[in-house]
Amino acid sequence: MKRISSGSIGIQQGSRVLFSDFADGGPMWTGQGDRESRHVITFTEAFTEAPAVTVSISMWDIDNKHTSRADVSAEKITAKGFHLVFRTWGDTRVARVRADWMALGSLRGDDDWDVQ
Repeated sequence: MKRISSGSIGIQQGSRVLFSDFADGGPMWTGQGDRESRHVITFTEAFTEAPAVTVSISMWDIDNKHTSRADVSAEKITAKGFHLVFRTWGDTRVARVRADWMALGSLRGDDDWDVQ
């Protein structure tokens, strides 16, 4: 369990089109085997520590003649951001994907002092 001890809690969220490979013949649409699309997300305001991050596919456009395989995740989470990653494999053909994300964590409060 992640405990948030700060009195100030922040939520940041966003949406990102990860690729549109149908339009330009990119690897998610034309490729075979393991493929990955990775995007660095930077928070508009840093948390005091790595927040809890959830990601989900909010839109996908796929070929109906092949098996649909998808893995979306948040990796390398820090107080300043994370990597939003989409993976597929086999003969899956993905034209485009949009992913939504939400980060929840502690923020610096007005009473927090930075003593050095």
